[in-house]
Amino acid sequence: MSELAPYAVTAANSRGRRIAEPAPRARGEFQRDRDRIVHCTAFRRLEYKTQVFVNHEGDLFRTRLTHSIEVAQITRSIARALKLNEDLAEAVALSHDLGHTPFGHAGQDALNGCMKDYGGFEHNLQSLRTVDLLEESYAEFNGLNLMHETREGILKHCSPRNAEALGDVGRRFLEGHQPSLEAQLANLADEIAYNNHDVDDGLRSGLITLEQLDEVPVFARNRQVVEAAYPGLAGRRLIHETIRRMINLMVVDLIEQTRDSIAAAGVSSLDEVRAAPRLVAYSAGLQPDLRVLKTFLRDNLYHHYQVLRMTDKARRIIQDLFAAFMNDPRLLPPQYQQMARRDKPRAIADYIAGMTDRYAMKEHRRLFAVGEI
Repeated sequence: MSELAPYAVTAANSRGRRIAEPAPRARGEFQRDRDRIVHCTAFRRLEYKTQVFVNHEGDLFRTRLTHSIEVAQITRSIARALKLNEDLAEAVALSHDLGHTPFGHAGQDALNGCMKDYGGFEHNLQSLRTVDLLEESYAEFNGLNLMHETREGILKHCSPRNAEALGDVGRRFLEGHQPSLEAQLANLADEIAYNNHDVDDGLRSGLITLEQLDEVPVFARNRQVVEAAYPGLAGRRLIHETIRRMINLMVVDLIEQTRDSIAAAGVSSLDEVRAAPRLVAYSAGLQPDLRVLKTFLRDNLYHHYQVLRMTDKARRIIQDLFAAFMNDPRLLPPQYQQMARRDKPRAIADYIAGMTDRYAMKEHRRLFAVGEI
């Protein structure tokens, strides 16, 4: 790793782990975090969790796993350019969706509705709960015992009530402080990845068209650049060349604006980053284009009737599972029955949130389809 900026996170200025461990011998502390995340059960399950399209709808669409890998690549590239801690930034990127339910945001909304009288459900909080408590890999502690800065990066937003319950990792929400720059950039790298790759998957699915995307200036301009450079180029090559330029545009803009913001704020330490306004940002010139892109995806892809049909099915599956387990927790696997004795709704939410798309559908058939076992 190249020399880091004075405001980057290091093992020396970190707030450390909740449970002390001997320092790793052949890797850094944040490399250890990244490695623990990659090897955990929740990370593997992301392969079969929805990004936009449910897993069985096609083999070529993004899943939560491929999305997380793409976010990690973008995050690491930006961190290197800004001389930040690449290992921390990558660890945050790889872990940011560990608590996501099956069926994407439809599953989260349904589970949150089921949990409205029991503290609600939010996937960032569930990601933190996963790495702090639910993973069962180590003899000496529950969870993964990650570094404080990795944990705070996972938690992008948090209500005051939840922040108070979370202790050290929730304190910044009560004090009005920012997380590390590594966490800030992982948040926006997530946005860069899904905005661009949802365009790609939407085109691949046929639910949106190149003609519709002429309404989106950031896509139209980059498509024109590609067509001028490669006359006659069409199909997947045209789409890929356009989207890679969009990603590059957003990444470079983010790097340049963030450098300017850091210089203007005059920060020279991690503590000063925490006390400053949010420093990782796009330029004012790019933000209107990004708003148009997001609005286009919402109206034309996320609210497309074929997507809404599947998400409506997903909501019913989540609601049916929750109701069945609440009615009779003996239907839960033994591990969750034990947890349900302490907090039945939260144990059920943990079980459902950990499911993959296809496991949730299979569990639903087991409980409700005649003839299924």
